[in-house]
Amino acid sequence: MSKTEKALREAFAGESQANRRYLAFAEKAEDENMSGVAKLFRAVAAAETIHAHKHLRTLGAVKSTKENIQEAISGETHEFKDMYPQMIADAKEEGNKSAEISFTYANAVEQVHADLYSKALQDPANFPVQDWYVCKICGYTVAAAPPEKCPVCGANPKAFFKAD
Repeated sequence: MSKTEKALREAFAGESQANRRYLAFAEKAEDENMSGVAKLFRAVAAAETIHAHKHLRTLGAVKSTKENIQEAISGETHEFKDMYPQMIADAKEEGNKSAEISFTYANAVEQVHADLYSKALQDPANFPVQDWYVCKICGYTVAAAPPEKCPVCGANPKAFFKAD
């Protein structure tokens, strides 16, 4: 791997993490009634997304939709089969219940995501255009309408938001 490719990968990771971090900071600022700061965090987060996307495209990592779906399936499958089970075990061993719950929820939802992508891969051109709802507690993702009870964390329909 060239120095430039390594730098692009590091820059992509850093910009991506900054985006997520700033969005979390914006949510906290809103909770503390600091809407001006929240808006600033969201604006800078959007800029970090632009940077991350540019780095990813420059790496040649954005391919055809079918290839992108296949990569998404691979990533989600790795997470629920390999990555999160080890993290769950480590958190249990260390007695970190909060991390164990966080990892367990994510693990369950990553399998749902892999299944959704597998359905999309069957016929990407005709995959239905529909609204998607996401549980703000665990990330469970479902089409059309929120369930009466989240199958992962048990949250009620009010915990779901419509994804953009």
